[in-house]
Amino acid sequence: MSIEIRYATEEDIDKWDDYVEQSPQGNLFHQYAALEVQAKHSNAELYPLIGFKGQEVVGLFPVFKITKGPIQTVFSPPPELRVAYLGPLFLNMDNMKQRKRESRHHEFIDKCFEWIQNEIRPQYTHIRLDETHDDLRAFTWNDFTISPSYTYHVDLTPGEDEVLMSFSSDARANIRNAPEDSFTIEEGGLREIELIIEQVTDRYENQGISFRTSAEFVKDLYTNLPEGQIRPYVLRIDGDFIGGILATDYKGTVSRWQGGVRTDIDVDVSVNDLLDWQLMHDGIERGRTTYDLVGADNRRINRYKSKFNPNLVPFYSLERSDAGMGKLAHIYKSIRQRA
Repeated sequence: MSIEIRYATEEDIDKWDDYVEQSPQGNLFHQYAALEVQAKHSNAELYPLIGFKGQEVVGLFPVFKITKGPIQTVFSPPPELRVAYLGPLFLNMDNMKQRKRESRHHEFIDKCFEWIQNEIRPQYTHIRLDETHDDLRAFTWNDFTISPSYTYHVDLTPGEDEVLMSFSSDARANIRNAPEDSFTIEEGGLREIELIIEQVTDRYENQGISFRTSAEFVKDLYTNLPEGQIRPYVLRIDGDFIGGILATDYKGTVSRWQGGVRTDIDVDVSVNDLLDWQLMHDGIERGRTTYDLVGADNRRINRYKSKFNPNLVPFYSLERSDAGMGKLAHIYKSIRQRA
């Protein structure tokens, strides 16, 4: 019996988030409400693909079609929203022997791209996958070019004291020696999202870099996803906003999604050290196992992130384009590198 790929029905969508929760590859942005928000803010058409072998669900693959004149493109995740990872996810394969697991995994990927080619006929396709995808051969066999990138993960499982002791001496000093009465850190809401995005946008524009992720996109996620999945942390001094980090919190991972840029305000505390540590501290209290620093490909920024003693973890960008589409591929490669 072969795998059948179909556009998700209303019945499938009712169960979609349960499937995401069950899959090792499922992340916050795979949830159906998050997919709808991504489609809205990227002017894309969402194609929620689901695969069955008989009555058993074997995988999900949300893709987004973006039309540029006569050109059809497919993305997962959409460009310019700075969603780190998306792509397909797999179910009910954990207890299989290697041969059967590989066969099902590869067939699901093959059938998805067969469906995409027949129904969308894209001239360009771009997918970004996290480290849980440990077998990329089916993508290579479907003519994708694979480029590795890297992020940093801090292991939170040793507990607060041991995690803090693993940091560099300057990070520990910045956290321990900051006078507690000189600042406050709190988890905010919609207004704090606006403040963080505004600060990040200004910081990027001052460097001549366009930052197109809007506060409205993040606020839509905050409003439509379950409480606590989007967490805007802000540091204030004398009631004034100094800096902030937008974190995502799903399954066992807290991710440093947006923010944490260097502030131009001269203050006596290390703003981002304190924010990052608060996120890790709170994540440990909630039983999370990983803090994803989201990105390790910028040499200058890496000097900051590496002081938290993280593990270097790969993720992958996959591209496929028709002949003559090299210019479009170059454009979206530049977008990917800014994401």
